[in-house]
Amino acid sequence: MHLFDDLPILDKSALFELLSKRFNNEEKKLSQIPSPQMLHDAQKAAKKIADAIRERKKITLVGDYDVDGVSATAIMIDFFRQIPYPLQTIIPNRFSDGYGVSPNVLKRVDADIVITVDNGITAIEAAEICKERGIELIITDHHTPLETLPDAYAIVNPKLSSCSYPFEEICGAQVAWLLLGLLKKELSLPIDMKAFLDILCIAVIADIMPLTDINRAIVKEGLKILMNSQRPSSIIIRDFLNKSSITSEDIGFAIAPRINSAGRLEDASIALEFLTAATTNEAYTQFEKLNTLNETRRETEARTTDEALGLVDEKDSIIVVAKEGWHEGVVGIVASRLVDHFSKPAIVLSIKNGVAKGSARSIGNIDIYELIKENSALLTKFGGHKMAAGLGLEEKDIELFKSAINQTALTLDPSDFLSLDEVIGILPSSEIDFELLELLESFEPYGEANSRPLFLMKDAHIVEIKYFGKEKSHTKVVIKQSVHERKPIELILFKKTLEMPSEKKLTCSYRVTKNEFNSRVSAQLIINKIYNY
Repeated sequence: MHLFDDLPILDKSALFELLSKRFNNEEKKLSQIPSPQMLHDAQKAAKKIADAIRERKKITLVGDYDVDGVSATAIMIDFFRQIPYPLQTIIPNRFSDGYGVSPNVLKRVDADIVITVDNGITAIEAAEICKERGIELIITDHHTPLETLPDAYAIVNPKLSSCSYPFEEICGAQVAWLLLGLLKKELSLPIDMKAFLDILCIAVIADIMPLTDINRAIVKEGLKILMNSQRPSSIIIRDFLNKSSITSEDIGFAIAPRINSAGRLEDASIALEFLTAATTNEAYTQFEKLNTLNETRRETEARTTDEALGLVDEKDSIIVVAKEGWHEGVVGIVASRLVDHFSKPAIVLSIKNGVAKGSARSIGNIDIYELIKENSALLTKFGGHKMAAGLGLEEKDIELFKSAINQTALTLDPSDFLSLDEVIGILPSSEIDFELLELLESFEPYGEANSRPLFLMKDAHIVEIKYFGKEKSHTKVVIKQSVHERKPIELILFKKTLEMPSEKKLTCSYRVTKNEFNSRVSAQLIINKIYNY
């Protein structure tokens, strides 16, 4: 077998060298976050909001229903509570309002100023309505702008061509937080901006921002603050995870899906009430609701994924699947599942009354936003960024769009489809110990652009296969990397059952994580992908 023939055998010092190269030995500190004044229009926006507060004007905030938008809204609410100043907040409902500050949402607004967080960069019609009604619109967003910008009082977005902010890969909550930093100065307030990092780090991780540069510093510090914050939602998160330290993966896999489930299935106000709860009792009540919604989301997602898999045309470079009645709250997750399964970008559309709405997810180096943009003549709406996007179109145009986007994809370099989660080497069993866990921990937080290292287990001898979990739906594979090894090691495969292969051999990639159970710490080897067995 020639797969991965050139992979190095790694010891800890070689692994340290490899991981250090990811950051060019540069470790950013919070004090090195570039000044918010460098964000185009940020100073202008902060002055306008400060004047509105002094003049007791009505301010309305319009957020978004994903983790980033809910977190940005929660940070804004917390800040305004500390002034204190009344702030009307609206998070649109995915099903009745659609996305962002829309004409529909503006019907409920009675304000002098409307501020958006994590949305608004494509809200051209809403901006016109605000103008007509004498409302000053301040847009804060991080999504890719179109050629035509809304006619707003101020637009704060690091992706604007006119913006000189040195690091543009920040999420909507970060843009809002940076603007609040300027507002704090304008009003000479004694508010501690670091105290918001427990919520902010959740947004950065959940919105799959690259965990490099200032994002790495924010998440690192935010996770520490999350461990000690007296914010009721942070106390509940700590109790739920029950760990001596919280990692970015704990947030990405356990917390973010729960916060997201509210906006996906019902209404994001449940998640917002959790993050802004004044007591632990209130936070606990909302978190229990999120848990229940997350269970429903899992079931709906699993059913939809099965149906979507059956509709995929494997010849296509860009997967496009659509069906009447799919729950539009889970299409983004289903698109991610299809990306994992086929190693191709995927677009999943839910059809209702002749209209299709959906989500796109990408892989490797493919800019799904640009691919969609090139075929936007067939769409009624679209928006997003390189790795994820949302779109809408008429049902009758789905096949045309599918054909057109696949035609555009013919120009792509095949290497762009390769997942950026690369296997970096082979670890001898003797290297898997507590020292390795400490080494890996020193390069936290892991996530986008700093993925947890993947190692290769090549032609390992399978000693035994066991199943575990409530429904015996997970697999424990006991292996020896070589027949001479005295002590076997265990690999875990979640949500899948493997049967013993005839040759009793396994080649797979895996990651090493810290497992804490009953106060005992051990290295857990989790299978990422099986290449043959």
